[in-house]
Amino acid sequence: MDRTIDTRTIAKRRNGRILKWGLLILCLLAGIYFGLRLLRPSADENKLRFATVERGEVLNTVNATALVLPAFEEQINASVGTNIASVLLRTGSEVKAGDLMMTLDRNYVSLQLDGRRDQLALKENNIGLLKLEYQRDLKDLGYDAEIKTLELAAAEARLADAQRLLKVGGATEEEVEAADLAVRITKLESEKLNNALAYSRNSLAGRERQLQLEVGMEEKEVQQLSRKLRETEVRAPRPGVITWVNENIGQRVEEGAPLVRIANLGSYKIEGSCSDRMAEQLSVGLPVELRLPKAKLSGHITAILPEVTDNTLRFRVELDEPSNENLRPNLRAELYVITDRREDVLRVRNGPAFRGGMQQSIFVLRGEEAVRTEVSTGLRNGDFVEITGGLEPGDRIIISATEDLERVSAFKINE
Repeated sequence: MDRTIDTRTIAKRRNGRILKWGLLILCLLAGIYFGLRLLRPSADENKLRFATVERGEVLNTVNATALVLPAFEEQINASVGTNIASVLLRTGSEVKAGDLMMTLDRNYVSLQLDGRRDQLALKENNIGLLKLEYQRDLKDLGYDAEIKTLELAAAEARLADAQRLLKVGGATEEEVEAADLAVRITKLESEKLNNALAYSRNSLAGRERQLQLEVGMEEKEVQQLSRKLRETEVRAPRPGVITWVNENIGQRVEEGAPLVRIANLGSYKIEGSCSDRMAEQLSVGLPVELRLPKAKLSGHITAILPEVTDNTLRFRVELDEPSNENLRPNLRAELYVITDRREDVLRVRNGPAFRGGMQQSIFVLRGEEAVRTEVSTGLRNGDFVEITGGLEPGDRIIISATEDLERVSAFKINE
């Protein structure tokens, strides 16, 4: 026969069913949760690059290439076309003023010098001969002029005698006229001789001046060839270091051909180059930063060259420390031209995660997860990016490339 089930038993059975279904639902939810956790993207921490947001200075820079050059470099050229006889000092040698570095064949110059000296002696001898000849001619003309003066006096005396005789009837009019004509002719001849004498004196001075000029020219040629003969011994004009020398002994070098370059390695200058697309951002006076393997040096632009070659713009830079020990001739290094500067702003180390936009999303660490976050950026350079919104000081972000996680909003960081 049927028994009536009491209320406590019914409640106990109902609670058991509820507990059973609750446990079943709980297991189901836990399975879904842990399943999603297993399916959620993740990345190993040691394969990612991280950076911490901090406050500091951010510079806007133009990337350029720097070539380190000696502040002073002198090139010594061949003073005459000849052959290289010997090379005494090699590239890299330190020299003092007057040190012998190279010798050239001096035979050809010696022959030229001897020939010029002979020509100079010949012209000096011609001046002596000219003086003797003109002295003789001047004396002859002087004697002729004196004779003509005496002849003029005698003609004038004869004219006076004829005029007196004409008064007393001892001479005719024709005789007086003949005597007067003889006086006028003799006077003209005397003036002609005096003029010839004056011309000869002036001509002698001019001719002597011409020969003296020719002698002076020959003396200068002798001096120049003597200098060239001395310069066949190529000596250092000042202390420094040999940066290049023509070591081809026996090679024929023409006049003006380079032989040796000497640089003062105590001071350096910089020649920068960048793409001509950056021309509008460059101006004289802008500060620069030169990055060497072991040092960072500051300076400023002193000149921008007007010529563009192969889409490259060149400019000159003066360093604040031109004698820094890390500088070397012909060293190439990175050069950053600072076009803008902001201090005490939020910044973070630059990396592939920043792709150039002013607004972009990056992954920020929140516990064990990296969560995609929208951030705003400002100035940037090769070192830092300015953060203008979306992050706070102390936030850690991922700055390495995350192209594989472009479609996820968060992922787990595996230690």
